[in-house]
Amino acid sequence: MDTLTVSPERPKGWYLALMAPNTKGPAFAWLDPSRLYCNSQALADCVKDLLGPFHDDSIDIVAGIDAMGFILGASVATVLGKGFLAIRKAGHLCVDTQTQNYTDYTEREKTIEVRLDVLKPGVRVLLVDQWIQTGGTMKAAIELVEKQGATVVGVTAVAIENTEGGKWIKKNYKFSHCIPEELQNQIDNNYLNSFKTFN
Repeated sequence: MDTLTVSPERPKGWYLALMAPNTKGPAFAWLDPSRLYCNSQALADCVKDLLGPFHDDSIDIVAGIDAMGFILGASVATVLGKGFLAIRKAGHLCVDTQTQNYTDYTEREKTIEVRLDVLKPGVRVLLVDQWIQTGGTMKAAIELVEKQGATVVGVTAVAIENTEGGKWIKKNYKFSHCIPEELQNQIDNNYLNSFKTFN
């Protein structure tokens, strides 16, 4: 994948065609966005697109959501020269934490947690996840950050679907994603036309 020839003329979201369709059935997400991370230029351009709206914002730390948000979040933090905070699935951190319950896109009840020694009033946080479908996980992460008095500067993800939760996030927080307007309908319908020629 790293040797793929990439045009110097790269429109926003060109790398979305690298995402793989689901081949394992309804128990899994409808696509695998992580395939674009296997191409160094695609990952770099994805991070650049995510950071576009935040160039003039003061950001103290980047927080990524377990697990795929760790990849993008750490990449974003590295580009910004900021630290990275992991928001974990509950039970994985061996230090004192604050937890938040939520319902994920599979309608299962889950809990996430964050350590208590990083977030505090005045800390400005950029939240990163791989994908926002129903918005449940991201809402829980926002609540965790704000419960500790920190400020959510914005929310970023490869895609934010126009579900009720996705629309709520777009309405209430500064956000960025990698989806050109002409592809949003395909994202919302859970099918990319690029799947027809995927190899």
